[in-house]
Amino acid sequence: MSAPAHDPGPEQFQQFPPNRIIVIHPGSLYVRIGRASDLLPVKQLHCIARKRQPGGKIYRDLFVPPSIPKTKELIEELEECRLQISHTLQSCMQSNGSRRYATPPQQIAAFNRRSLPETVNDGEPWPQVECDIVVGDLVLDVDPELEYNVHFPYKRGDFNIHSEIGGSVSSVLNDLYTIWSSIIEYKLGIPLIELVKYRCVLLIPDIYSRSHLKCLMSLLLKDLGFGHCFLVQESVGATFGAGIGSACVVDIGDQKTAISCVEDGISHKNTRLRMDYGAGDVCQTLSWMFHKSAFPYKNWNENTPRDVVLMRNLYQDFCHVNLDVCGPQEKTFLVDHPGDVINKYTLQVGDECIISPLSFFYTDLLKITGPKSTKIQSRQPSDPEDPFDAEFLRETGRKRETVDPTANENQQFESVNENQPTGNADEDIVVDTLDGGPGDIVSLAPGQVLGLDAAILQSIDRCSSEELKRKMYSSILIVGGGVKVHGLNLWLQNRLALQIPYAYKTEQLEIVTSPKDIDPASTVWKGAAVMSCLESAIELWINQSEWTKFGLKILRERAPFIW
Repeated sequence: MSAPAHDPGPEQFQQFPPNRIIVIHPGSLYVRIGRASDLLPVKQLHCIARKRQPGGKIYRDLFVPPSIPKTKELIEELEECRLQISHTLQSCMQSNGSRRYATPPQQIAAFNRRSLPETVNDGEPWPQVECDIVVGDLVLDVDPELEYNVHFPYKRGDFNIHSEIGGSVSSVLNDLYTIWSSIIEYKLGIPLIELVKYRCVLLIPDIYSRSHLKCLMSLLLKDLGFGHCFLVQESVGATFGAGIGSACVVDIGDQKTAISCVEDGISHKNTRLRMDYGAGDVCQTLSWMFHKSAFPYKNWNENTPRDVVLMRNLYQDFCHVNLDVCGPQEKTFLVDHPGDVINKYTLQVGDECIISPLSFFYTDLLKITGPKSTKIQSRQPSDPEDPFDAEFLRETGRKRETVDPTANENQQFESVNENQPTGNADEDIVVDTLDGGPGDIVSLAPGQVLGLDAAILQSIDRCSSEELKRKMYSSILIVGGGVKVHGLNLWLQNRLALQIPYAYKTEQLEIVTSPKDIDPASTVWKGAAVMSCLESAIELWINQSEWTKFGLKILRERAPFIW
């Protein structure tokens, strides 16, 4: 079988109007969908609530990574890590030269125990839910007492596959279809029957599973019925969104943190790392510390979606890494749940508002949501649908060394290989010493999860040349919803400056967090929108008939990343 001919139809060589290109960026907590011409995408909770069958099984994904049982050993580990960060902070200076001081949690707890709620006014009743299926932000309006199952189709940046009800790949794809089609139809105002006249760009993780990409392409072209589509890796989208040619991209999401070195639109495979932690885990750390200090809202529960949203808001509003803020601070917040009165609480906080975001560097605190791992792209298993994939080329490349160079068969292998990216760019990481994972992704030694600074240093160290390493140290781009903590970038910069190998210290270490004043959570989406409108993108589009005819082969040939 020969590789598919690169023969796009004449319409493919024409620029396509940006208002007819839909860009989809799925995440573990939110999905962002919009036209390439939009300033910002529509952002919705990436979840779905389905009414249970009478007597059906109960399944409810939480709105935050669930905490694990707090054994004596776990509490000791968390406390030891908290104290370590606290001592580090006390050894720091404020900008006026005076030493920082910490207020003991016991003193803060004494204040919070005396703090009583103040009723502001009567709340609203729960909205009436008539539908069997509810998607996006409206899931928060479903009374937890009603018989609905709640599913988030993505978890830790990938498909949320599990053995319970709704945990199969087909269930996940069904949920994705329902959520995405609902947003396209009701938020963007595009009838699904019209999608054949539209094109779609889908953002995918840097460390991906080929089988999942295949499912997603079929979902877009066959099920949703887009006329054309192509896939973009998140880190590449980030560089286009920031307008930076090359950067070490650090994407801090809700449940994963991904790092990749990108040069001229290509993510270097060896440099890709993904850690199983994000802003959601930090929220759980904050919640644990608040409760240690007698959190005055005593009914808070991680199983209640609106309680989780409240804690996420407290994380965004209160947390920072500003060393000039020390001593107890009084904060207020409202608890406004349907079916109850609206209460105002006064809370005293101390260094927990700095300590919790610093758990990105001191990852033992993140054990509150269970053991974590660091993942890399593995050697890809061969796919029977794609006989010209990397595995085939590796094997035929070995044959070429032993076969008569004048043989016709050998010349055929050579010509196939000429169309492939050069060897170095697609070199696989040797994983013999690693803990093998399922399919295309493997974990580094389990239980050893890298902090943010260590992961960046390791990613850059995996670059293939000294020149590339220099480029990366001089341009570190931080994106994602988890980065919105004032002062986090400065703390990271100081930690990296102390650890950069001596040979690269001459470089100006630059950390970019909100390029072009874009919300860092939307930088990746914006980059894919920009990319889809470039003249160079014209040859990337894959249409329905090509996908039906060639499947994965056409994806490997056209993908704007090394397959």
